[in-house]
Amino acid sequence: MERSAAPGPERLFDAHRFPAGGFVLLALLLYAPVGLCLLVLRLFIGVHVFLVSCILPDGTLRRLIVRVMCSVLGLFVQQSGPRLRDAAVQVYIANHVTHFDHNVISLLTSCNTPALNGAPGFICWSRGFMELGVTGSRAELVDSLKAYSSHRGNPPLLLFPEEAATNGRAGLLRFSSWPFSILDVVQPVALQVQRPLIAVSVADSSWITELFWTFFVPFTVYQVRWMPSVPRRAEELSEDFALRVQELLAMELGVVSTRLTAADKAEHMKRLRHTSHLPFAPASSQPLAARLRMPSSLSGIGSFAPEDTRFTTMAQQVKEVLPHVPLEVIRTDLAQTNCVDTTIANLLEGRVPFFPESEAGTDLPAPSTSWAASASGIQGSVALPSSKPATKQFAKSPMERHLSLQERKRALYDYARRKDAVNSG
Repeated sequence: MERSAAPGPERLFDAHRFPAGGFVLLALLLYAPVGLCLLVLRLFIGVHVFLVSCILPDGTLRRLIVRVMCSVLGLFVQQSGPRLRDAAVQVYIANHVTHFDHNVISLLTSCNTPALNGAPGFICWSRGFMELGVTGSRAELVDSLKAYSSHRGNPPLLLFPEEAATNGRAGLLRFSSWPFSILDVVQPVALQVQRPLIAVSVADSSWITELFWTFFVPFTVYQVRWMPSVPRRAEELSEDFALRVQELLAMELGVVSTRLTAADKAEHMKRLRHTSHLPFAPASSQPLAARLRMPSSLSGIGSFAPEDTRFTTMAQQVKEVLPHVPLEVIRTDLAQTNCVDTTIANLLEGRVPFFPESEAGTDLPAPSTSWAASASGIQGSVALPSSKPATKQFAKSPMERHLSLQERKRALYDYARRKDAVNSG
């Protein structure tokens, strides 16, 4: 398959647990009372399964008893090709689907999975991970695993080169090369998981949440397929070795071998969380233009946020400085600039077209592109107060225009302050 046909991250990870179809969702609602009863019952049984797995020594008897007890919990494990399992291989390579993949495979054969993430302690041990005490780089981890594998009495290692779980339906994440630097022979293990009603796993969901949902559903079926061991070719790099095993596993599973990594999954989930929060944003995060269209007479109503009152006040400030500019034009520009000074500058420099208004409330006969450009027409038809600064034409040079703009802004502010002083007096 061509790389252009490789699925994107939205197909590799399930962001929603519940189905979109109406019939399946209805069936889930009808099953919910039964699922809750199973959840409570299986929680008590799960405690006994954990105690039995802790008491009994690792061996065939323990795996048989725990596997039968897990079937009561709704976990059914099927395997194919057990004769292909090579007793001499010390490294198993498997694809990653759920938080419990290592527990399921350990029901079939003895193996250990090193803890790569999470703090060491009781939780790490109770989940079935092996603590190595290595908190440094991947090179230190590889050296520690090489030392572990050098002792023939230790169980084989079970590693997940994807380093992140997928839904198992569309493709495999790119394999990391460090698991293939430990030994020259690995054995791939193909893992597929199926369950009714809900998704097998949801990206970015915790292991405890997935455990509860596993106990809630009627059953979950794990299908484990053993593949022939794969040796390293002569002078083959670990990266090429990892890519070759990834292609073999993808062919066995019937999925695509992608170049996406665990980091791509983290970035994809970050985008999904950001997008999911947008529809539930508070009213103050609405576009400014929509909020500024609120009538100023409604700004005191308690249902509007203080943010709306602030923008209404800003619009009134601009209106007091530029009384001939319509209030709707001021609000529209404030929605873009969010700044009184910038809006005044835009209106004075003619960046915002508008129809000028007179102070008496009568519309002027001719449109204008700015209050400054229409000042000459206003002077002939409407008498302005003598204390109000007259408007000047724009200068030709940028420096003169800048000085003229600053002079007019200061004069307009002085006029507004004088007007407020007269009104208050």
